[in-house]
Amino acid sequence: QVQLVESGGGSVQAGGSLRLSCAASGVTYISRYCMGWFRQAPGKEREGVAVIDSYGSIEYADSVKGRFTISWDHGKETLSLQMNTLEPEDSAMYYCAADWGRPVGWGLLDVRAYQSWGQGTQVTVSS
Repeated sequence: QVQLVESGGGSVQAGGSLRLSCAASGVTYISRYCMGWFRQAPGKEREGVAVIDSYGSIEYADSVKGRFTISWDHGKETLSLQMNTLEPEDSAMYYCAADWGRPVGWGLLDVRAYQSWGQGTQVTVSS
């Protein structure tokens, strides 16, 4: 019973910051899993932003390295994404997702591997 609920989206000027939160239940009872943040802008493919696995390994998309940080808050109840130095290109619907059955050879950021998704939270960055 994996449930994911995102919050924290909003509108911000370029260069500003936002912190997204994903209230996660059920995922950490699975022995091996990956959780992460994904985003999709209008007319574009959904893409992986930042992921963390059950051992704490983290991977970021090249476009957000040095600006975004994924972490657990309140133990492993909330998966957060701290987004700094936001750019208009970061504007998208952001989704929290979980995976527990990744095929061999698929990358952590591969959107196809994720099985459970939240409803999304909108991030808008104005220039």
